[in-house]
Amino acid sequence: METLRDILDAAARGAFPPADGRTTVVAQPSERDAGVIAFTGHSVVFTDEDPRWVRGALRAAERGSDALAAAMSPRFLTALLDRTGRLTDTVDVLLVGAPLPGTPGTPLRALDDPAHPRVRSSRRRRDAVRVWTADGGLLVLGRGVAGRLEVAVEVAEEHRHRGLGRALATAARQLAGEPVWAQVAAGNARSMRAFQVSGYRPVGSEALLRPGQRKMPVCPSE
Repeated sequence: METLRDILDAAARGAFPPADGRTTVVAQPSERDAGVIAFTGHSVVFTDEDPRWVRGALRAAERGSDALAAAMSPRFLTALLDRTGRLTDTVDVLLVGAPLPGTPGTPLRALDDPAHPRVRSSRRRRDAVRVWTADGGLLVLGRGVAGRLEVAVEVAEEHRHRGLGRALATAARQLAGEPVWAQVAAGNARSMRAFQVSGYRPVGSEALLRPGQRKMPVCPSE
């Protein structure tokens, strides 16, 4: 049976699900991670909820809207959040960068401070987190959704517009030895440009649902 990791590994190689307007439902890769990924003409919902409920909620979301967009529609995402009792922040653009040879051109210093805000935030969302600091910036690598290697970059305001974000995004590809995934909010044009200039390519959009406080027993669409 195809897993979310299988789908992600294929996408990293440039092999995407067919643009057939359908939605694939797969199991959550972990208790922490559930959500939706939309590729061109094909969506993937990863959840441990009953697939019959998922498909019923998708049909409800399709009424009066574009069927291709149903899995990322506010109506479906709200139903899924209510059903699971989970939370989400935003819909991100999902990008991936192939590994690069060589060593980072920007001097990096390993940071192992569990009290650092970025370290705490990353460890809530990822496993095996590694953090490096640079003059004015921070680079994070960790195992996120389905064990994929995810990157996060932070640049201090006074150090922006100098290419540091691009340098750190490139450094992640040199440190990785495997495809590196980035999640960028759709409205964050500055970060989007930095990752694309650094060789990351958009592959889809993602709404990641993190654990919440409760689970709803029923949903109005049932």
